[in-house]
Amino acid sequence: MSYLIEGKTGTWEIVVGLEVHAQIISQSKLFSGASTKFGGEPNSQVSLVDAAFPGMLPVINRECVAQAVRTGLGLNARINLQSRFDRKNYFYADLPQGYQISQFEHPIVGEGSIEIELANGETRQIGITRLHMEQDAGKLLHDQDPTRSFVDLNRSGVALMEIVSEPDIRAPEEAGAYLRKLRQILRYLGTCDGNMDEGSMRADVNVSVRKAGEPFRTRCEIKNVNSIRFVMQAIEAEAARQVEIWENGGEVDQETRLFDPSRGETRTMRSKEDAHDYRYFPDPDLLPLVIEQAWVDGLKAELPELPDAKRARFQADYGVPFYDAGVLVAEQSVADFFETVAKGRDGKLAVTWVTGDLFAALNRTSRTIENSPVSADSLGKMLDLIADGTINGKIAKEVFEDMVETGESPDAIVEKKGLRQVTDTGVIDSAIDAIMAKHADKVAEYRSGKDKLFGFFVGQVMKETKGKANPALVNEALKGKLDA
Repeated sequence: MSYLIEGKTGTWEIVVGLEVHAQIISQSKLFSGASTKFGGEPNSQVSLVDAAFPGMLPVINRECVAQAVRTGLGLNARINLQSRFDRKNYFYADLPQGYQISQFEHPIVGEGSIEIELANGETRQIGITRLHMEQDAGKLLHDQDPTRSFVDLNRSGVALMEIVSEPDIRAPEEAGAYLRKLRQILRYLGTCDGNMDEGSMRADVNVSVRKAGEPFRTRCEIKNVNSIRFVMQAIEAEAARQVEIWENGGEVDQETRLFDPSRGETRTMRSKEDAHDYRYFPDPDLLPLVIEQAWVDGLKAELPELPDAKRARFQADYGVPFYDAGVLVAEQSVADFFETVAKGRDGKLAVTWVTGDLFAALNRTSRTIENSPVSADSLGKMLDLIADGTINGKIAKEVFEDMVETGESPDAIVEKKGLRQVTDTGVIDSAIDAIMAKHADKVAEYRSGKDKLFGFFVGQVMKETKGKANPALVNEALKGKLDA
């Protein structure tokens, strides 16, 4: 889909490319042994390498390389067996070296793609240009003193993957779908936690506009956007700004901008640098990175099942509808919970209970699937009680609510409350006889052709048996007696 802007001079199309910085999950940093744990006291996780003390040399973290390769494989991308680290030279107060160790001309991962799904059911392929590794800078703290800023180097040297998309995105919705899908893949792979509120995933958003059929026009980069919602808002605001400039006869300057969510607008940060401004050159302290195909193949063999494959399997193995399968695989923890419930059972019944009653209970109790008041094993056992006729669907609702409140097992609740389903045909026949005698006028109406009254009789019998009668047996016996 395209997000078109109607201007004074005609229709404009948005062109978007995203550069996503994803923090690699590893216990130590890219070139040092310092901890990467989030939330430490300022400057408590800084090695001499991170602080750029003279003579300190970087040593590559093998696990960070493996995580980058896993991510590349998950993005259906080419893995480059030879790559190189370069120095990207620029000054920030929280960048002690005065340069960033990054990858430029020779990244570890090349072209790939992600399939996104839009709200209308349409799917699109978004190209991946590259994935390269680099080290993060530190952080400036401006709110600790009225006249001074402080530097926290805990993040300095933390391993990042910069995942660069092709300019294939044409709408804010597509950008949101791309980021959600990318974060989903990274979480399944275990290579990045995707927590944008903690800064472990953030996006630089490149936006330009053009008339249909035109070549690309000048783009602007919106830096460090830390939520999917803000990315979508920033695209809308920046595209509208650029259309206004072009239509008033101006020229859009290539620059780096910031997004202000409170005002819903972008503002200038600095003029946009080109690659030559950073004076890239190979890092003299690091040899070219050479990996073996056999090692890559070993990592590929150990990859977990990814969301698209899991969704297709849920549809095939459990009969889950396409939309529901997408809901289930959105988070790996939910998918695992569902599979425990559904294995060896009625998959459609399992998805109804997980996405219906369980999700409602989690929402009501402000819990997540990880600390669900009802375990997957317990919910599965409750479905077994439905399947073997111990309880019916109506009783199951009552049992489930008790499970949420007490955490007890379903069979214990059934026994304690005497909720076992009535399957004694004698008891059911007696209840039917009593209802027919009580509502003789309605029996006459039914027999004169008012078939819709059948539901009334079913309801009355279920009420008489306090909802415990087996519905199938009630229907069968009631039909026989009313039609006699």
